[in-house]
Amino acid sequence: MEQKRTTPEFITELQPNEIFVFGSNLKGMHGGGAAYIAYRKFGAIMGQGVGLQGQSYAIPTMQGGVETIRPYVDEFIQFAKEHPELTFLVTRIGCGIAGFADDEISPLFKEAHDLENIVLPPNW
Repeated sequence: MEQKRTTPEFITELQPNEIFVFGSNLKGMHGGGAAYIAYRKFGAIMGQGVGLQGQSYAIPTMQGGVETIRPYVDEFIQFAKEHPELTFLVTRIGCGIAGFADDEISPLFKEAHDLENIVLPPNW
């Protein structure tokens, strides 16, 4: 059985069809962590906290508990289903500055395991 690709810990470049998926805040202030990398390198737009922007996709993680993140993850998964031509490299959203643990966030991506174009962090 072929092992599914996982997101590297540090992403420094993307192929033309790849999208950097990062945790953001609703105001789109991409000042730290993966959000800052998305802003500096992959086209994230200051002031846009949700969705596709350049070669990046923002999922808000700073507005409350895990239950407030779920709708944005569901929206992202639906977006990925609608864009099979793109490959989405999901970072460990919510597990840095937002302060969540992998085992709190990774279950939100259960449905993503069935999608070829979503690449998740190891052990998610």
